[in-house]
Amino acid sequence: QVQLVESGGGLVQAGGSLRVSCATSGRYAMGWFRQAPGKAREFVAVIYWSGGQTYYADSVKGRFTISRDNAKNTVYLQMNSLQPEDTAVYYCARRDLRSTAGSDDDPRGYDYWGQGTQVTVSS
Repeated sequence: QVQLVESGGGLVQAGGSLRVSCATSGRYAMGWFRQAPGKAREFVAVIYWSGGQTYYADSVKGRFTISRDNAKNTVYLQMNSLQPEDTAVYYCARRDLRSTAGSDDDPRGYDYWGQGTQVTVSS
């Protein structure tokens, strides 16, 4: 059974940085999404196991970095220059690479999800 456990969320002032982590149980392509109150779940970034390719949402490109430590089976999301609009619950998820699944930026392209970690950016 695949278990994903996020950690590292918290409260930070605008312009600050935060790193969230996701402990996985295997070698998978992994993504980060976020969901603010009253809004749909939004793609943030994805990293592939093979080759380590990464892709980002335009809204976070240049500010956020997704990475992984394969020895620890952990995926990270380093968030810099945080803004109040980054406030959300952040979820990690396992990428479903079957041909019938959705694309990188579509929640339907992921089959297992963590419980989420709250990130709050104050102005």
